[in-house]
Amino acid sequence: MFFPYRDDNPLHHGPPVITISIIATCALLYLFVQLPMDGRAEQAHVYGFGFIPVIFFGDANLPAGLSRIPAATTLITCMFLHGGLMHLVGNMWFLWLYGDNVEEALGRYRYLAFYVICGCAGTLTHAFIDPGSKVPLIGASGAISGVIAAYLMIWPRANIRVFYWWIIFFGTINVPAFVVLGFWLFEQFIALPAALKMQGGVAIAAHLGGFVCGLILTPIFKKPGVKLFQGKHTTAFSHSRVRGFRRNRGSVPSVPLKRPRE
Repeated sequence: MFFPYRDDNPLHHGPPVITISIIATCALLYLFVQLPMDGRAEQAHVYGFGFIPVIFFGDANLPAGLSRIPAATTLITCMFLHGGLMHLVGNMWFLWLYGDNVEEALGRYRYLAFYVICGCAGTLTHAFIDPGSKVPLIGASGAISGVIAAYLMIWPRANIRVFYWWIIFFGTINVPAFVVLGFWLFEQFIALPAALKMQGGVAIAAHLGGFVCGLILTPIFKKPGVKLFQGKHTTAFSHSRVRGFRRNRGSVPSVPLKRPRE
């Protein structure tokens, strides 16, 4: 088991305002809108603001008491709802870990557009695969999958600081982003067949749709001076001791790179 918690990419232009705003919005909506509701009220809320494929395509209609907004609008609103605290925390952690650097590489407004478009692409992928589904789709996973794709394209060799444990063995290690995120992508493909058979499960198709959209849009949305497939800042697979949490100096401790031998 492993848990990624930091990366070695420094920020150069201040805090990631859009990323922080998205995280704050999702957290506030869950804590102060969804969480206080009883089971029936929350279910009505999810049906009213979640994305339901069969409603979106016009093959069915919600009862008058559940219909809150036009079906097309739920492409956006569904990204800000979550199915539980762990769902929220998991999504927001990945967004915080990778979104700050992607926001800086794209610029705030293009990043926001990129996030929304990838989220919509993921949701529509889910909808086209299962157009008759009556189960509401909620969560930011499609949008965050697009952010992960952008990070992977720009910093595939950046090191992610990972906490690992196996029975009695545990510690931290630097792992290249292409390994960490490649493993995440592999998990999505492994989980896809089961997810397609299960109503109301994890919408893996939305993850993959958002990811593919992110791959396509990253070269278009990135700032002109930002290069794709950048190199590393620290040594991969280093067990060096973590020193501090200052993002402007990189979030993984600096380790001198070894020069390659001919």
